[in-house]
Amino acid sequence: MSSPQALEDRQEGDDPPGDLRSVLVTSVLNLEPLDEDLFRGRHYWVPITQRLFGGQIVGQALVAAAKSVTEDFHVHSLHCYFVRAGDPKVPVLYQVERTRTGTSFSVRSVKAVQHGRPIFILQASFQQIQPSPLQHQFSMPAVPPPEELFDHRTLIDQCLRDPNLYKKYQMGLNRTAAQDVPIEMKVINPPTLSQLQRQEPKQMFWVRAQGYIGEGDMKMHCCVAAYISDFAFLGMALLPNQWQHEVLSVTSLDHSMWFHTPFRADHWMLYECESPWAGGSRGLVHGRLWRRDGVLAVTCVQEGVIRVKPQKSESKL
Repeated sequence: MSSPQALEDRQEGDDPPGDLRSVLVTSVLNLEPLDEDLFRGRHYWVPITQRLFGGQIVGQALVAAAKSVTEDFHVHSLHCYFVRAGDPKVPVLYQVERTRTGTSFSVRSVKAVQHGRPIFILQASFQQIQPSPLQHQFSMPAVPPPEELFDHRTLIDQCLRDPNLYKKYQMGLNRTAAQDVPIEMKVINPPTLSQLQRQEPKQMFWVRAQGYIGEGDMKMHCCVAAYISDFAFLGMALLPNQWQHEVLSVTSLDHSMWFHTPFRADHWMLYECESPWAGGSRGLVHGRLWRRDGVLAVTCVQEGVIRVKPQKSESKL
């Protein structure tokens, strides 16, 4: 894989050499066809939880669905449920059902299977491009450009050098820094250590796939965005109270996406995330992916299980 500096030096719109080809395209989302509408997916990166990354399953399932429609149909929405934890020791089989093929819209259902049991189900709807005079969107937030911000690894290094950082958080940050995630991310207005104790459930990042994807097939950019969309997403629901509770587990239940307009997943996009509600051992998060020119490209919603227990207070006697 190319170095982060080499990737940072590339200019968006340029065509870099082949060794900068995104691993998300060449490996993660490159499914092996086994039969008609049957594919096998393998794993590139496994989180420290030793469960399969939800974004990988969503992205691979969308790849499988997209292979069953013609080139003039493009995904406009997907809705999915995570029903069992994925096993990182074995591949995932993706079974596609051609639910409906219409003249304007087509629907595909995908079941992800391991050990003979479904771990994930997805429904995706594809549409032929249909121009319309009816258009509107929210305005993109005003934020600093990515070139003015540190990447997340640099921010982690700065936190680790802070002598006031608790040891248990040092361990977590070290584990995070060691993860070889094929995504580049730059946090906007990163919190200080004192602010970490009480944050609003909102955060914004510049994100893009590592490496080069190119213009290519818009379906592939949507699959890459599906992979990216799940990274750190449900964590928004933890921000207001994360220091008051010990987090036992955070698990995605469902994930939905709406694709509004063409975009490049290997170009910087603003990911605006917020959690409007948490309760009942669940958290809800909303996200918007903005193109750099201010166009709203993707909307995301996710709900997940969050299990915590109160932190033990340390006696000062």
